[in-house]
Order: sequence, then structure tokens, then C-alpha cells
Amino acid sequence: MRNVNQDNLTEVFLGYLGDDVNPRLREVMGSLVTHLHAFAKDVNLTHDEWEQGISFLERTGEISDANRHEFVLLSDVLGLSSLVDMINSRSEGTSSSVLGPFHISGAPALEIGGDMKGDFPGPVLVAEGVVKDVQGNPIEGATVDIWQTAPNGLYSSQDPEQDTYSFHGLQTTGADGRYAFTSVKPVEYTVPTDGPVGDILNACGRHPWRPSHLHFIVKADGYRSLVTEVFPDDDPYLDQDTVFGVREDLVMHYEPMAAGTFPEGFALSGQVDEEYIRIQFDLTLVSG
Repeated sequence: MRNVNQDNLTEVFLGYLGDDVNPRLREVMGSLVTHLHAFAKDVNLTHDEWEQGISFLERTGEISDANRHEFVLLSDVLGLSSLVDMINSRSEGTSSSVLGPFHISGAPALEIGGDMKGDFPGPVLVAEGVVKDVQGNPIEGATVDIWQTAPNGLYSSQDPEQDTYSFHGLQTTGADGRYAFTSVKPVEYTVPTDGPVGDILNACGRHPWRPSHLHFIVKADGYRSLVTEVFPDDDPYLDQDTVFGVREDLVMHYEPMAAGTFPEGFALSGQVDEEYIRIQFDLTLVSG
């Protein structure tokens, strides 16, 4: 079309979509471009601002690699990741939460009661729960992919001093649906601010802090996969998570445990004489 102007540009774009385009792609691209054009007109986007936006996206791509997923982080801090989680969550099961940019696939098998703390300093954490369905029945054969930061607030993919799978483990539930492991108490931490996402946070007057948490990916045949994280109820950033990941049902309580009460059935049983903390958190999957 020769006579393209700001009033008909969106309609012209939609008309350029071929007749054999996948219907879902047509719906998504049509809506995306419609909102993108409306945004530019709503704020009277200038050439300088457009160039800054293009530069921002280019820098986001340049800083991203196999270990740093800046586009995922950008989606997180803009709330898009959490919004997609919310749209696709079902109220019957445990709420989903953001995957984050630091998950590593292929975590090593971790036996029930196994340890992820190793020689790292910090309070010992005993974490356990049951993977179950919405009727409360335990799910056998569920895989529970677990990961967290080290006490320095860094994931293994961020920290050359850690082994690749430091604070990562993969458990498979038995007939009782139980997962259980020991680790170190997670700490609150800042998302990376040395790249484009940091520039966005600084420009918007926002802090980069996340409350401490444990990550889980839970999968079982016949059930929808669950990507989630759980947070302690005493964390100072619980109500101001920079990636909007906290949900009410994902808040758990650390129970302080006296010295000399460490339970049996764990890799560290008989080795922990001091006080420790314990959590019980069940993970409910929805069929589908």
C-alpha cells in the first residue's frame, strides 16, 4: 500500500499477514503489533527514545549467554514472567512462580534425605514435604528439581568458585510422595545490575533485591509440570520482591530446632550437633 500513515499503519500490517498463517500466530502477532503501535502513539515516542530502546535490546542480547539470560531477567523485573505464570496457573494446585535466569538443566540425582550443603558455612536447613495431587494422594515417581543460591547470594552459574551443580539436586519420589534434603539456609540477594536490566531498575528508582527462597520444578506423568519457589515468612523483602515472584501460598515458616534433635534418615544424621532449622512444604500438582 502506498498511502501508509499513522492512522492506518496497524491495519495495513494486519493485512500483510498471509492467509495460511497459523491462527494462533496471527492472534499473537496481531495483538502485539496493535499494542506496540498504540504505545508509540500514546507516549509520542521520539527518534531518540526509539534509538535508546533499540540499543537497550542490542545490549541485552550481547550480554546474554548460556549462563546469563538477560532477556529472562528483563521479563522478570517487568512482571511479565509472573503474569504469564498467573495466567496459566490453576487455583487447585500449588502456585507457580518465576523460573528465573539461573536454572541449570541436568542436575545430579539426590537421594531422599541427601545433602546439598556440603562444606559451605551457614545454618543447616532440613527441608521436606510430599508431592501430592489435589485430592491429597501422594504421587509416586515425581521428579523434584531443586536449586538455590550459595550463602554468598550467588547461583553456581554466576560463581566460578562453585561447582557447576553446587546447590542443585534432582529427587524422585517413592510411593509416599516424599522429598527430603538438607541444605544451607537461603539468603536474600540482588539480581545482576551490571547490565541493561540494572539500568532499567536504576532509572525507575527500584531496588534489585529478591527475598530468600528455594526453587522447585516438579514433574510427574499425567500432571501439569510445576515451576515454583518458596519463601520464608520472616524475610525483609517478602513484600517487595523485584521480580514479583511471591504468592501467599508459597510463604513457609522456618521452625527453629534445638541441638541434639537432628532427625534420622538424612545424609547428615549423626553429624549435626548444633541448632538447625526445619521446613515442611507440600507440593500439589494438577492433572492435565
